[in-house]
Amino acid sequence: MHNTDIVIIGAGPAGLFSIFEAGMLKMKCHVIDTLENIGGQCSALYPEKPIYDIPAHPKILASELIERLEDQAKPFQPVYHLNQQVVKISENADKTFLVETSKDTKILCKAIIIAAGCGSFGSNRPPLKNIENYEGKSIFYSVRSKKEFADKKVVIAGGGDSAVDWAISLSEITKKIYLVHRRDKFRCAPDSAEKLKDLANIGKIEMVVPYQLDGLVGDNNNLQKVIVKDFDNNIKELDADYLLPFFGLAMELGPILNWGLNLHKNQIDVNQANMRTNIAGIYAVGDIATYPNKLKLILTGFAECASACHDIFKLIFPDQVYRFEYSTSKGVN
Repeated sequence: MHNTDIVIIGAGPAGLFSIFEAGMLKMKCHVIDTLENIGGQCSALYPEKPIYDIPAHPKILASELIERLEDQAKPFQPVYHLNQQVVKISENADKTFLVETSKDTKILCKAIIIAAGCGSFGSNRPPLKNIENYEGKSIFYSVRSKKEFADKKVVIAGGGDSAVDWAISLSEITKKIYLVHRRDKFRCAPDSAEKLKDLANIGKIEMVVPYQLDGLVGDNNNLQKVIVKDFDNNIKELDADYLLPFFGLAMELGPILNWGLNLHKNQIDVNQANMRTNIAGIYAVGDIATYPNKLKLILTGFAECASACHDIFKLIFPDQVYRFEYSTSKGVN
């Protein structure tokens, strides 16, 4: 059993910035996310894509934004519970909440911030025999650290932005990189398609098209080969240290549907002034929160995090009078 001030559901940009805002008000946070890494869509779908509407950053990569937010939150010592889903929320007689996850993690808290973006995420797993034996060791659905793949043989599978972006990026450091896709056209930005073509022409990336994943060969859960097959059942064996399948994410609200919250088109209705939901002590911020004239922008979500945390302060410290101070005056403490 864990005990904290706030449980944040979702470790995307809004969830991470909520840690900072809570920390500046001396409130502790535990963060739960269904993905194996923090960052939400920024990490899982478009880590190498530039974002242009973050204040003071004319351009910043999505992955870099997550790194900066993680660094900003770090002084407040958040506790992350990753690769698990909130399955139950119970309200106690003293108005605290018990949050329970799919991995039997139990957290007692005084407030909840739902920052779940478009809902619960889960990577689309390719239907390969014994794939679970390699997951988290030789098979990953997102990239947390590029240097892990330095001088390694890597197979990337998929035809969207994530697959193409990571093939281009990792080609700079890998010993060998294959890109497997069932057709020779990719669903990616035109400039990415041009870069991919150029790298394939000079041998930096080996294109394996039109092929699909068919099997895995390894020893002691360490991957050795990835088996691929074309539409004529021709087989290829690709020597590999790692497999990165990028087939998108399955997105759904999941158990959130059963928590008694007011929902509007799979978003949670909130009071814009303080981000309260219809359940006292539960707040929603970011893309999952809705109110009249809502703008679904990251910077909007950041402002919502601040509003929610300042309102939660009254719950955590009911006997204290809050005196507003700018961060330039109070610093990070």
